[in-house]
Amino acid sequence: MNIGSLLTKSATIHPDHVALVHGRKRLTYAQFHARANRLANALMRLGIKAGENVALLQFNCPEMLESMFACFKAGFGAVPINFRLHPKEFTYIINNAQARAVIISEEFNRPILDIRNEISQAEFLITVSGAERKLMDYDDLLSAESDRFKDAETAPEDVAWLFYTSGTTGRPKGAMLTHRNLLVMILNYFADYGFLSLKDAILHAAPMSHGSGLYALPNIAKGATNIILESKSFDPELVFKTVEEYRVTNMFAAPTMVKLLVNSSSIGRYDISSMKNLIYGGGPTLVEDLKKAIGRLGPCLTQLYGLGETPMTITYLPHGDHVLDGTDKAMKRLASAGIPRTGVEVKIMGLDDREVPFGEMGEVAVRSDVVMKGYWRNPEATARALRNGWLHTGDLGYMDEDGYLYLMDRSKDMIISGGENIYPREIEEVIIRHPAVREVAVIGIPDTKWGEAIKAVVSLVPGFAVTEEDLIAFCKDNIASYKKPGSIDIVDELPKNNYGKVMKLELRAKYWKDKTRQI
Repeated sequence: MNIGSLLTKSATIHPDHVALVHGRKRLTYAQFHARANRLANALMRLGIKAGENVALLQFNCPEMLESMFACFKAGFGAVPINFRLHPKEFTYIINNAQARAVIISEEFNRPILDIRNEISQAEFLITVSGAERKLMDYDDLLSAESDRFKDAETAPEDVAWLFYTSGTTGRPKGAMLTHRNLLVMILNYFADYGFLSLKDAILHAAPMSHGSGLYALPNIAKGATNIILESKSFDPELVFKTVEEYRVTNMFAAPTMVKLLVNSSSIGRYDISSMKNLIYGGGPTLVEDLKKAIGRLGPCLTQLYGLGETPMTITYLPHGDHVLDGTDKAMKRLASAGIPRTGVEVKIMGLDDREVPFGEMGEVAVRSDVVMKGYWRNPEATARALRNGWLHTGDLGYMDEDGYLYLMDRSKDMIISGGENIYPREIEEVIIRHPAVREVAVIGIPDTKWGEAIKAVVSLVPGFAVTEEDLIAFCKDNIASYKKPGSIDIVDELPKNNYGKVMKLELRAKYWKDKTRQI
């Protein structure tokens, strides 16, 4: 099945229903479908073939969803790129994905031209607005094409979405999400989060390059309305106002966003009773923060635990477990990541890749049709992750006798700050290039606003001197701003074990020792 045919179906059955809202812009399903078809025709006319990839570097806008579905319908791999990345980072992704075309929003007109010579394989650079002479204009391309398109015949294992995550090697990896993976994710959404219909509306307040974009798919499949915030930053009052105005029923948010909503002074000024499902995930949520959210936002919260490799789908903590009845069991479950999703097997594996008993710590492993095909052009990483038919997540935790998963640490040392996955190795690879730095370790420490903050601990080359501010500025010049450390400690020596490995657990221990979730 071609996942793009879900739009074709909704446009056929509900042509006049509003599909996309962005400020004053409104597109019905018929209009949305026609524009996606025109773009698919345009990309094919440029010579892009089924199985090739198209990169999407855009702030949230209607063209992002048009571009995604044009790729799905034509059999191309869509490669949505996090708009918060540094130009050096999206240069790597565009090249690694071997993207033949890049479709950008106007904010990236100048940055994409600045790296033009470094992405020579990307033959076609298309901007949705503000075209310059060296860029192709999105609407000009659409105006020259037919609004009719026959969806490509795709196999279930064909790549639909190349989801770039990161790993301990310091280089992003492209998780190959197939048409089957995305269909299973959609059906799983209906099974666990509830049925959607024309009466529903999703609010896109988080980036559509990952979580919010994935959750657009089940909404589009059922003809729901997609409300896209005009604001490029998260504005709690605008969120509340939009929920009230459009009677929004569902949205995805990082824990940091939920906390901003809960602490907003505008929370009581708007009617948000329409919200049925505020799905939050992508980082740790402290129990005290969750209790406050339940009290202020009402019975609409659902937690998810998932990875790019299993799009948004491993475990969930349903509405029924978001209760404040004062019992020990209820309070304990608020610290969990919930129960396995429908059609997903979750086991805790020991070092020998055998399942461990309830209550025993191990690595979280997952088996399901929602698990990725593998990593793009990275057979070694694929073999490591997909051992014995199971995806090994690298996350450590335990399962209780009731089937609830508790995440306790990450074997890959990943940091999650503000809902963004941040990998220490990426930052360490940058800091170690500074001539004054001898050794470096990057860890996540608790942060009341972002969940986790980034801290680097460095030792210096004898005879060299450098300040904390100098090193942070050095990071800012080489990686995305949200990845740079918020603080840096300069020490004589980093703690190491007998094998010479830096002991990050020791570095983290003093910051996490009193926290409910050791993650």
